[in-house]
Amino acid sequence: MDVIRTPRLVLRGWRREDAPVFYAINQDARVHEFLPGPMSMEQVEAFIAFQLALFARTRACYFALETEGALAGFVGLKRHDADSLLPFAPCTDIGWRLAPAYWGKGIAGEAARACLAYGFGELQLEEIVSFTVPENLRSRAVMEKLGMREDTGGGFAHPALPPEHRLSRHVLYRLRR
Repeated sequence: MDVIRTPRLVLRGWRREDAPVFYAINQDARVHEFLPGPMSMEQVEAFIAFQLALFARTRACYFALETEGALAGFVGLKRHDADSLLPFAPCTDIGWRLAPAYWGKGIAGEAARACLAYGFGELQLEEIVSFTVPENLRSRAVMEKLGMREDTGGGFAHPALPPEHRLSRHVLYRLRR
């Protein structure tokens, strides 16, 4: 299932054979520098199953990102319902995670722009958010290049992490249609 295409990228549904590649991507310390840690194979398989179920329910998810026939990571949209623990839910966030071999080539931005067009066009969303830890300057730069602006609310403590965790504090970016 190809959902979104750009001249050099395919954003598609996940496949069983993506699991080992995505697992390997998540073992790289550079990839999980601003995440709680690497994903186990069980977590990768659960992630893929969740994304497929999310797409079936909302027509959006963190899509598998393919370039030149290779899985590069993911870029996509994730719906957080009102019962989410995020303090600004309900919302839809845009997120990405790429293997370092694909960094610095404009791939995250290209895929994210295509996802924003899909979200605001096809899905008729009014707003899309994104968030990360303040130190993740690469992701923040992508957010700003997309036209997203940092929320002036001072950030938030991520509800999936203990308040004292080094990655608990997050900044929030917003973009309206």
